[in-house]
Amino acid sequence: MKLNIYRTLISTLAIVFLILGCAGPKEAEFKGFDRALMDTTVAPQDDFYRYAIGGWLRDNPIPADQVRWAAFTVLREQTREQVQKIIDDAANDKSASEGTLKNKIGTFYNFGMDSVTIEKASWSPLIPEMERIDAIATKEDLVKEIAHMHKYTAAPLFFFYSSVDAKNSEQVIAGMWQGGLGLPDRDYYIKDDGRSKEIREKYDVHLKNIFNLVGSDNELAEQQAGQVMAIETRLAKASNTRLENRNPEATYNKLSTSEIAKMLGEFDVMLYLDELEAGDPGHINVNQPKFISEVGKMFNDVPLDDWKTYLKWNLVRSMAPYLSSDFVDERFDFNGKFLSGQEVIQPRWKRVLNATSGALGEAVGQLYVEKYFPPKAKERAKKIVESLIVSMGESIRGLDWMSDETKEQALVKLDGFGVKIGYPDKWRDYSELEVSDSYVRNIMNANYFDHKETISEINQPVKEWEWGMTPQTVNAYYSPTRNEIVFPAAILQFPFYDVRVDDAINYGAMGAVIGHEISHGFDDQGRQYDADGNIRDWWTEEDGEKFDERAKQLVEQFNNFKVLDSLHVDGALTLGENIGDLGGLTVAYNAFTKTEQYKKGEKIDGFTPSQRFFLSWAQVWKNNIRDEELMRRLKTDVHSPGEFRVLGPLANMPEFFAAFDIPEGSAMRQDNPVKIW
Repeated sequence: MKLNIYRTLISTLAIVFLILGCAGPKEAEFKGFDRALMDTTVAPQDDFYRYAIGGWLRDNPIPADQVRWAAFTVLREQTREQVQKIIDDAANDKSASEGTLKNKIGTFYNFGMDSVTIEKASWSPLIPEMERIDAIATKEDLVKEIAHMHKYTAAPLFFFYSSVDAKNSEQVIAGMWQGGLGLPDRDYYIKDDGRSKEIREKYDVHLKNIFNLVGSDNELAEQQAGQVMAIETRLAKASNTRLENRNPEATYNKLSTSEIAKMLGEFDVMLYLDELEAGDPGHINVNQPKFISEVGKMFNDVPLDDWKTYLKWNLVRSMAPYLSSDFVDERFDFNGKFLSGQEVIQPRWKRVLNATSGALGEAVGQLYVEKYFPPKAKERAKKIVESLIVSMGESIRGLDWMSDETKEQALVKLDGFGVKIGYPDKWRDYSELEVSDSYVRNIMNANYFDHKETISEINQPVKEWEWGMTPQTVNAYYSPTRNEIVFPAAILQFPFYDVRVDDAINYGAMGAVIGHEISHGFDDQGRQYDADGNIRDWWTEEDGEKFDERAKQLVEQFNNFKVLDSLHVDGALTLGENIGDLGGLTVAYNAFTKTEQYKKGEKIDGFTPSQRFFLSWAQVWKNNIRDEELMRRLKTDVHSPGEFRVLGPLANMPEFFAAFDIPEGSAMRQDNPVKIW
């Protein structure tokens, strides 16, 4: 961003915020922040989260079909209703020509909603796949079947994928990533704490129940459950931890196929690649070499019959959501009720809508943006993002801990940021996706359609127009290998955007979210990539050490956040997101200080502009969550719980201290505030 554009962008930013966005709930259109959300019996210096949104927490219990109820969840439900109108229209449109997007969307959805046929079929759509597995007689057959499943149904053992080469970011490379586990994290197989033991016990019952459903008697089902558990436990022991997988350098291992063949032993990798229709890509990024080596050893050690049982389990557990209700209910009882505490399963229309939107994501997205996101909104939103990039540049220049040499490189990277807003400039072509008269077959066709695209991209130039999310996704992301930030259309709604609210509310919400994604380019992972998206150390040694010192402070701060009496936030696992929140708020507040509202300082509902900025951030993270889901997320989620996404960054911000007169020694004020960006 050139400096001569800076004043124009900042001066137009307030206007842009007011004219961009979709209308939210009626009361929010006029208030932006409602005092009814608050609990003023709590002092802001003691617990700003409950002070700001304690009333909402009290008055918004979690619906029975949800594992949490939060600002994001509410917006996702609103967006789902918008998408449902689009899909209903497609499903009921008898005039849509065969092969059109509308026809494919409607047909896919209608067969998913045909519960009578699905109940009658039970698991019979999987019988041909089961017969393929039963026919395995040799190790070569086993390799071929694994490749077949990777194309159509499931991902046993590992994931095969394509992505930007992190050391040659203009090209796409093939990759192999550890996998093959039925539980959410490798630690559940290994740890001996009470919760992990309980999960393993329930998982064993779940395995037996699934094998019973496909015809095994109790004795055989118990044997099969043991076979699966033995294989998965061995895979888990060889798997990286989630923290280890946060190291980009350690997970970049570009190996030749001949080197990989030696690692895999009797697992014939060239046969696998041929069956996968990939041919010999020459090189593959093996993210976790020790895991792939263990797969090779296991291929030699594990009996063929055990592998066949393991493949059957992977097939059924992956396809269970699309089978009859006994399979759906058994899967929900373990994954939904037990692991996450969800009381009842979501209605069928929501589940089928999710499947349709997943299989035909950009096709649905194309119809979504036509109805809910006009082209002008996209262009205006880009200007907002650009202004936050300018603010980030100011922040970098003003850092007192970073040398000029590293600052120069940081600004080069910032200047290279790509920005994607709303929806792709070029839509994905679904003409080759076959939609038939079987729900399971349509899921398999969609998997194969995605697989073919994955294979076609290997060793090809990066497609700059590609997105990693659909327009109807309520989320945003930063891609380090593309050095770009992406904001789908669906997130540009209240509480992030609203056409009627003041700048403080919009900057404290969407402005901070934009700043968050920008900051990811400079978090503990993002800082290891350069402006072109390549892994490269562009820091001086001294500045790298200073960054690590500040990051360590943030890790320690979040490690001290206690959850559910005895558990704590994992400050190392969540470090990148915590840096993103702190940096995003800092950058957004800096941009907010350029607005007329901030300069005038007039109160609204008794709050100054600065106070409304921070209240807005708090309402973004309002969040009621079930204990089981919270425990699962503490283990698997790189994001801190919503409560600490408010308490953590604010306790490091002098601007917050000043806005609410937070005295020294308060719970909401770090003794030594962390300043990174």
